Amino acid sequence: MARVKGGLNAKKKHNKVLKLAKGYRGARSKQYRIAKQSVMRALATSFSGRKERKRQFRRLWIARINAAARMNGLSYSKFMHGLKLANIDINRKMLSEMAINDAEGFSALAEIAKSKLA
Repeated sequence: MARVKGGLNAKKKHNKVLKLAKGYRGARSKQYRIAKQSVMRALATSFSGRKERKRQFRRLWIARINAAARMNGLSYSKFMHGLKLANIDINRKMLSEMAINDAEGFSALAEIAKSKLA
């Protein structure tokens, strides 16, 4: 039986990793072993970053809703509780957009929330 050399497959694997490391500085983009470590870390960080982005946006929306609710005489938690009692299901992203672009509509929601709390 003829001998099979694995050079071609190794070369493909190396080139795939080095292509992902393109743009990295120094040995990170030239040497396979160092590039592999950098790429593995970058891919892990990008995965966790995509999860983190969702948390950051939620924090931003809550901060905006809180600021607008306080302008209407409510805290964030009381505002959200009042909306829940009034059976108004609007997600935080839309409430945040209303707080910025539609102050009158947000004030109306705040009044509904106040009336349900009292």
